[in-house]
Amino acid sequence: MITQPQAAATPTPDPDEERRRIQTARLLAYRDDGPLVHVLAGKLGKGLPPVPATLAALLAVIAVTVTGLVQPGFTMLVPALIVLLLVLPTAPRDHLGRFDWLTPPLLRAAEFLSMIVVGLAAGAPKWLLFVLVYVVGYHTYDTVYRTRQSIWPPAWVFYAGLGWELRLLIIGAGAALGVLTPVLAALTAYLFVLFAVESVTSWVRLDKASAQAAADAEQDLEQSPEDALEQATGEAEKA
Repeated sequence: MITQPQAAATPTPDPDEERRRIQTARLLAYRDDGPLVHVLAGKLGKGLPPVPATLAALLAVIAVTVTGLVQPGFTMLVPALIVLLLVLPTAPRDHLGRFDWLTPPLLRAAEFLSMIVVGLAAGAPKWLLFVLVYVVGYHTYDTVYRTRQSIWPPAWVFYAGLGWELRLLIIGAGAALGVLTPVLAALTAYLFVLFAVESVTSWVRLDKASAQAAADAEQDLEQSPEDALEQATGEAEKA
């Protein structure tokens, strides 16, 4: 489950351990794993090294695109299955390797390329593909920006957003069954509403909390020493 890393139990946490914990949490958030990955990750043992496996998935999708393997019919599922079979086993890893920071961008590239290849092969409207890529890209940017300021998106967003794995399987299945355009329209609308509403409401709550904190701080600065002493004395008497 992707959540904000909890504070260490010890009063003086090891700085290196804290850095590693936050790095792992960030990279797992950037992956945007969905419910299917979370269900299966615990059953995959140690898993595969994330960068080689994710790079192999991207190159494999490029290969099937160049060779023209993606054609109308059930071959539309090939890109999704390639990415799923190669990237899913990387989920159990801690992503602390020297180059593991490359995993999220490689995964996004494989996801976006698979969406575009399948969409174009199925004759889906190009503008609809662009909007879907934009919506998922915005969600990725929002996640990166928030976590870099220690503002963590709630875990339910990653589940509700379906994750890269279910998004690709839904698109592949829709293309294989010849109903990709309505499937794309419904998926894009759903993700747009979900990510936009959650992001806006989260930032509004943050702005209100920041404004309230600033107002409280300003009030404390304007308070005279006598008023502060009187207030403290009154609270002490009540206690």
